[in-house]
Amino acid sequence: MTQLQLKVNGRPAAAEVTPNTLLVELLRGPLALTGTHMGCDTAQCGACTVLLDGRAVKSCNILAVQAQGASVTTVEGLAPAGGPPHPLQEAFMSVHGLQCGFCTPGMLMAAADLLAGNSNPTEAQIVDALEGNLCRCTGYVNIVAAVQQAAGAMSARRAGAV
Repeated sequence: MTQLQLKVNGRPAAAEVTPNTLLVELLRGPLALTGTHMGCDTAQCGACTVLLDGRAVKSCNILAVQAQGASVTTVEGLAPAGGPPHPLQEAFMSVHGLQCGFCTPGMLMAAADLLAGNSNPTEAQIVDALEGNLCRCTGYVNIVAAVQQAAGAMSARRAGAV
């Protein structure tokens, strides 16, 4: 067993794991953060996408021990607890960027990574950023529109804060 120390959604977390425990298993199991979904278990669908030190990764393809000392953000940490939804969450609801919702946490986290580095992405850049996240319901049109709407909202908030 290996003792892990990491930050999850901005808070210190500790857990004891076996060397072959996947990050998604740690999140959904001992840490009880079930917003991160397990889909294909082969890093193909993106439902398990989280931010590891600010970068989108598929947590079914990362060993928990690889997150030692790192900062992990799950969909539960996208917006502050008890606060308003993140602009991405608001946009996904507003333009109906989801149907069954299974892929949504991964889509949100991949989009959050994109928008952290590109405040005004083109449609092609959004499609490229979401390429590793599969949706079986929506056809992606509303998902892309939601990311575009969130980018605009986030830019407007930044401009208003200046």
